[in-house]
Amino acid sequence: MSASDGCLSVVMPCYNEVATVDEIVSRVLASRFTGELIVVDDASTDGTRDRLSRYDDPRVKVVLLSENRGKGAAVRRGFAEASREFVVIQDADLEYSPGDWDALLAPLARGDADVVYGVRTQEGPARRVPYFWHMICNRMLTLLSNMLTGVRLADVATCYKAFRLEVVQSLELRENRFGIDTEITAKVAAGGWRIWETAISYTSRNYAEGKKITWKDGIAVFVCIVRYAVSVRVCRSSQSTSTSRIS
Repeated sequence: MSASDGCLSVVMPCYNEVATVDEIVSRVLASRFTGELIVVDDASTDGTRDRLSRYDDPRVKVVLLSENRGKGAAVRRGFAEASREFVVIQDADLEYSPGDWDALLAPLARGDADVVYGVRTQEGPARRVPYFWHMICNRMLTLLSNMLTGVRLADVATCYKAFRLEVVQSLELRENRFGIDTEITAKVAAGGWRIWETAISYTSRNYAEGKKITWKDGIAVFVCIVRYAVSVRVCRSSQSTSTSRIS
């Protein structure tokens, strides 16, 4: 079974992306899966808000935050607005392609998965390679997350995470910045939701082009992994206790 037309709520956190926002919005709206696009602007100051005010497609909903709080805060707000069968996070740059949504949504549409992670690869057409230390840091953080949650993922920090709407509605998220990725992973694992992965394309950008994550965010993500791993352990302990009592 394939995903149906208009089945997708696209949550797009956006901060100072005037150079790319028009192009990525165009690509998102060109997809047959897009039922609604929720752009959450995190107090941009570069003219992005002016661009967002020009969209007249009825599928586009623009939410303007009054102060800059971070990607996590924008994602949380976007999740609260989502209403379609499936939900996907889409960055407002051009690193991720909506052309990968077919593969991303397929396990959800078949009923095999509740959450699907898009694993960034370097296969396919030629593209700029990512920063070396970003790659190493991501692998280390993914390994740590896997060790503490018990879920074996290849790319915990990928932007492309697709969900059934009920999964999104069940998540009580707190993180304001990039720790949102590992918080989502820990709480999806704690909830016992079925997680699948699929390969996606990825075209890295550099800091001159607007890349925002830094080594400080890497440290914060490390702290988040440890913090939210506790919730996984508590949840599993509670489930084991309940099972023992039933037995």
